[in-house]
Amino acid sequence: MASGRRGGQPPSASQGDASYEFVRAPRTLGAMVASTIGYRSEGAEPQLHRGLPSPYLTLIFSFDGPVIGGESPEHARGRDAYREEIVVGGLHQRPVYILQPARECGVQLAVHPMAARALFGAPASELTRMSEAGALLGRPAVELHERMRELSGWDERFDLLTSYLRRRAEDQGRRAEVRPEVAEAWTWMARHRGAGSLDGMARHVALSRRQLTTLFRRETGASPKQISRLMRFERARHEVTVTVAGGAPPDLSRIAARCGYYDHSHLVRDFRQYTGLSPSGWIGEERRNIQAGGHRNGED
Repeated sequence: MASGRRGGQPPSASQGDASYEFVRAPRTLGAMVASTIGYRSEGAEPQLHRGLPSPYLTLIFSFDGPVIGGESPEHARGRDAYREEIVVGGLHQRPVYILQPARECGVQLAVHPMAARALFGAPASELTRMSEAGALLGRPAVELHERMRELSGWDERFDLLTSYLRRRAEDQGRRAEVRPEVAEAWTWMARHRGAGSLDGMARHVALSRRQLTTLFRRETGASPKQISRLMRFERARHEVTVTVAGGAPPDLSRIAARCGYYDHSHLVRDFRQYTGLSPSGWIGEERRNIQAGGHRNGED
């Protein structure tokens, strides 16, 4: 699944008769978790939301009924739609579609793919676009979900969740280790914000392009080039949403140049791949979520 279901600041907002709350937890798990967001909305008009591709895995604990989604709008609205209260979303290259109800409450985490073995007991390559995390994580995750749902305070929920994830990482021990070349390649990509070359990355970790691509796919399910594009798009999408949230129209040519795109049309092509829409079309569809404080998962 994706970044952008919910997340970020301001901690509360209202639009008409609808109210929204977004609370960002302190980062207490180091690089394993980029963000933890508590979200709550009431009175919103139900809508179909596009969960966008992201360089992070997604973990959701929903407290007001299941997350309902699918690979297409028809799938999300159909009888065979995904319906899960605990969801893990793997890396993907196309949007997933989520039905947003009038009322929802839960916690969403952006999890670093290099931490998948530690927190989920499996590499990111084995996670599907929307996995049922109860089956993946077992009874302790179900019990955690029930305990968090019974609480009313975000701090208490975040403390429980952090303790649970820290125990999982400690229990995995050395089984959670990722090949150092893959981890360092990811760090190199992040440092270059998705704009570095595959040749440069391969030289940095002393592997051939083919060796690096094979190891990277085995660990993440995606190639280094695909992850680089996701990192670049994540940065551009963040700049677009911050600008729109501030009430100004985004200058796409300037954003494209800052984020490492060749030109404006290059950014538009990525927007169409990752959202299924043009930038203006996506902004129009997501304006409510953006103005309410959504689309702020991941690292600021």
